[in-house]
Amino acid sequence: MKNNEHKHEFLFGKINYKILFIGIGVIALGFILMSGGGSDDPNVYSDEIFNFRRIRLAPTTVLIGFGITIYAILKNPKKQ
Repeated sequence: MKNNEHKHEFLFGKINYKILFIGIGVIALGFILMSGGGSDDPNVYSDEIFNFRRIRLAPTTVLIGFGITIYAILKNPKKQ
């Protein structure tokens, strides 16, 4: 009888996982940039939530991170 060994292969290549983790890190950075800006007292209005970092930079960073992760998923690991 022949011993059938199953070789476990990952779905993606090593470079795909590196790009994927970079994309996840960029998404996390975007959400960190989006946090904060609120007031400690709910009766006091703070205009800080409408600054450039929270309105423009953070959402753009998150979208770039999603683009990187989509690229990592669609990249063919055999062509390196």
